[in-house]
Amino acid sequence: MELDHVTIAVSDIKKSTDFYSRLGLELIVKADHYCRFIVPGNEATFSIHISSEVQPGSTIFYFQISQLDVAVTSLKEKGFVFDQEPIDQPWLWREAYLKDPDGHLLCLYAAGENKLNPPWRIKK
Repeated sequence: MELDHVTIAVSDIKKSTDFYSRLGLELIVKADHYCRFIVPGNEATFSIHISSEVQPGSTIFYFQISQLDVAVTSLKEKGFVFDQEPIDQPWLWREAYLKDPDGHLLCLYAAGENKLNPPWRIKK
């Protein structure tokens, strides 16, 4: 089994399409009500669809970036505003947080080997 695709509701398809394209996702499907992107570095896709009932909640969308600090600096130069600058976490990831135009929380992070193999990984 493989997690392949996540779709979120947005209130303004153009504004959100521009946001995610500028963030670095590659737009591959575009319609008036729906857009799909390839997440760079793998074959997973992320999509947005128009909705009159957008309710950002407690879900956080994580996008791994190997050169996190460089990416955050570049995104800030493009006008992105971060709620949290890159910071080292106790779980051995470096994370930065921002919100999309509808308030969905995004985490850009660098975990390296610790993503799948942290020191406390359960042994089989």
